[in-house]
Amino acid sequence: MIVLWAFCLVLLLRVEVFAQGVVSKTGRVGCPSCSNDGSPVSRSLQKADELYAAFKPKEALAELLKVLDLDPQNAEALSKIARVYINFGDAIPESTPDWEAKRLKQYQIAEQYARKAVKADPSVVWGHFYVAVSLGSIATVSPVAKQIDLAREIRSAIEKAIALDPQNGFAYHVYGVWHRKMAEIGKMSRMLASVIYGRSVPTGSMEKSIEYLNKAVTLNPTVITSRLELARSYIAVENWSSARSFLISIRGLPVQFSDDAKNKQEAEQLLEEIKER
Repeated sequence: MIVLWAFCLVLLLRVEVFAQGVVSKTGRVGCPSCSNDGSPVSRSLQKADELYAAFKPKEALAELLKVLDLDPQNAEALSKIARVYINFGDAIPESTPDWEAKRLKQYQIAEQYARKAVKADPSVVWGHFYVAVSLGSIATVSPVAKQIDLAREIRSAIEKAIALDPQNGFAYHVYGVWHRKMAEIGKMSRMLASVIYGRSVPTGSMEKSIEYLNKAVTLNPTVITSRLELARSYIAVENWSSARSFLISIRGLPVQFSDDAKNKQEAEQLLEEIKER
């Protein structure tokens, strides 16, 4: 039964690295009040967003490092570098020798940059957001005891992000998935974790999962993965009609992020699995 816990965070935050991927012309994503004043820092930050949105994380990283050369405490650049390193880790195939160790290294670098962003400016939501994302990614390649420890810190970081920006749909997405994963851990697995690892597993609520994922969809109605995760939470509580409704709604949504094509396929597979329910 404890194996269930080992997998509980595998999909926790995996797709959330897109959270700053859309380029804004009236400020910068992650810093809507910032003006693009033509300065070298401003130009590099804007260029980094454009490159990341074009699925060119290495090139985006080069621009962000230029920002740190000019302003080492730039919280926006630090948080977006964290995002890039999460992307690097995710891109390492499982067929790669020592893939878990290699992913872990990238995720740990991401965590370092995210924490630097929080330290540079605790009021910037994306620093806290990417602390949560990087820790969730670290959990996917960590022993069970480490996963349990990280689960609490992930919750704390994402709650800080929501407190700073109650209209951040991506943060609600993360928290909604977190609640479902925690709620899905069975009583026996919790008991074993307590006995074997001397740790209590955080509790989650399926009702909160649905509430937060609905909030995510309301705030970001065209984000495919939020609708997919909401459908999964409805399936978990056997609300088949609502699950089908959200899965069907994905068909008409545009592909915006790197995982969208795969998410559309998964939505169709889920729809086929529950069509008679």
